[in-house]
Order: sequence, then C-alpha cells, then structure tokens
Amino acid sequence: QGKSGQDLLIPVPPGTVIYDAGTGELVADLLDEGQRALVARGGRGGRGNAAFASSTNQTPRVAEHGEPGQERWLRLELKIIADVGVIGVPNAGKSTLLSVVSAARPKIADYPFTTLQPNLGVIQLEDYASFVMADVPGLIEGASEGAGLGHQFRRHVERTRLLIHLLDGAAEDPLADWQAINAELKQFGERLAAKLQIVVLNKMDLPDAQAWWPLVQEAMQERGLEAYAISAVTGLGVDELMRRAYDLLQALPPPEEMPMQPAILRPAESEDAFTIEREEGAWRGRGIRVERVAAMTPFMIPEALARFQRQLRAMGVEEALEEAGIRPGDMVRIGKRELEWRE
Repeated sequence: QGKSGQDLLIPVPPGTVIYDAGTGELVADLLDEGQRALVARGGRGGRGNAAFASSTNQTPRVAEHGEPGQERWLRLELKIIADVGVIGVPNAGKSTLLSVVSAARPKIADYPFTTLQPNLGVIQLEDYASFVMADVPGLIEGASEGAGLGHQFRRHVERTRLLIHLLDGAAEDPLADWQAINAELKQFGERLAAKLQIVVLNKMDLPDAQAWWPLVQEAMQERGLEAYAISAVTGLGVDELMRRAYDLLQALPPPEEMPMQPAILRPAESEDAFTIEREEGAWRGRGIRVERVAAMTPFMIPEALARFQRQLRAMGVEEALEEAGIRPGDMVRIGKRELEWRE
C-alpha cells in the first residue's frame, strides 16, 4: 500500500469554534492550547503492483492512485477567551478603561464604534494575581437582530465569566442606557442575561457623571447589584474595581465549552449502492464505492483500465447504464473522471 500523506495541521487560536458551513452543525470547539480536532479525513494510500500479483501473473501492470480525502466546507469563528468583558453603549469609555489598567493599546476616539474588534488586556494586580479583560464592540438597541455590531458582540462575550457594565456618565440618561443594554442581553438569550455584572459609572471627572452617581447608586441598591464610580481618565476608583473583579472571578466556574449537538444516527449508506442519472451532455454515476474506484484507477495504464471495466461490470454499473439507454460515444462521469462509452 502506498505511503499515507502528511497530516495538514491548520493552527488556530484558542477560542476557535468550527461549524459545518452547509448544515450549521457544531464540529469542534477548540478551547484549550494544543487541542486538536479532525475535521476532514484523508484517504488511504493506493496499492502498488505487488499487491495484485498472483500465481498466474507475478508481475502485474496494475496499481492504484491514493484514495481522495474528504472535502468539506467549514465556517470558523473566533470567540475570545477573556475572564471579564467590558460592555456598554458605544463611547462609554470601554477602550480607555482597558488602556489604563493593562498594556493593551486599543484605538480610542470620540465617536461610536471605535472598537470594531475586541481588545484583550492582562490585568496585573499588586500581589501577582492577574486576569484577562476585553472591551467588546458597543451595544445599541436592536443589536440582537444584528444592528450595529450586535453579532460580533454576542460571539465575543459568550465566553466571559464576568461583565463590567460601563455606563457613560456624560450621557443623557445612563440608567436608561443600562436598561436598554440589559434588554438586548435578554434578547441574545438567558445565558448572556444571567452573567454576573458589576455596574460602573464612568467619567466621574465630569459634573454630569457626579450628578448621576447618587441616582445610579440608589437604583442598583434597590436591585441588589454592586455599583462603582470611576474615572478611566484620572484613574479614580479603577484599582478598587479591578480588585473586586478579581475577587468575584475566584468564586465563578471556569468557562464552559460550547454545547455540542447530540449526534443524529442515520442508517449508513451502502458503499455498493449507486445511481445512474442523465445530466447535460453525459451520464452521471454516483456512489461511494464506484466513485472511489474511479478516483483510484490510473487510466493511462491499460491493465488498470481493463480492471476498472471489470469492476464496473461486477458492481452492476455497466448493466444499469445499458438499461438506462447509453450508446457508444456517450460520455460517462464518475466523480471527477469523464470517460467515453464504447462497446
């Protein structure tokens, strides 16, 4: 048998989720460093002429090509693996906060949707404790239906264990923004809506935020939620917030893998089964075994071609073509092979 081909390894970052592009079925969830998944199986090596030797033909001029590998269209999504996700309306100061507490250097500007992709930063505390934090694209009303960067938001926030809900203290109504974002989280699903949140009013260096703080504090106390006031620009309250986030993480479970769909067991298709169809300008033979035999036959070798014809006859393909009305000179397609039919 011929030598097997080398494995083709495609490196992807941890957090990559692989779906079948046609069915949407979850194929693999690569959460850990070094984790592997087989997504397309290669074919076996073809046999050399020694495998066809017999007592009457000790030097046969017959061999096989290697069996074609599996072909498959896949869709890959990267879902970031961060302990803490910073969420909020666009321009609430999420990227500014991340840049202050870590070495991350996200793009920061005074307009919505500056953050188009999540930025990751490692938060180092004084006692060498650390965690990973990400600012994710801002949410707007209708995000669960795809408005703004809604689909990207969901993909990247699913893996976080704790949310810092950052309120814009300079906004017209930070509490209304908070309610709107939570409503969108519920639309995304109960799993996201149930994530633990720390509510944080940002921009306490501005008078508007200072005026809103008592109202935010009271509203969160009524709901049994923790609230913090910070200024990402001046650093006010930031260290205390990071320490609290770390402490909460210690009591939370590690990130979960994506739930795999239960396997649907279907009757296995017989390898010997085949169909004959008429298509534009030719006849088409379909079937697992007949397509494999055609792909592995080197037609430039006369003995191999003769063996292929005997195999078609033994499988009943030749008889089926004749019953379907094939005539000399017609073209027959099997897999990627195309042959002219002769008597």
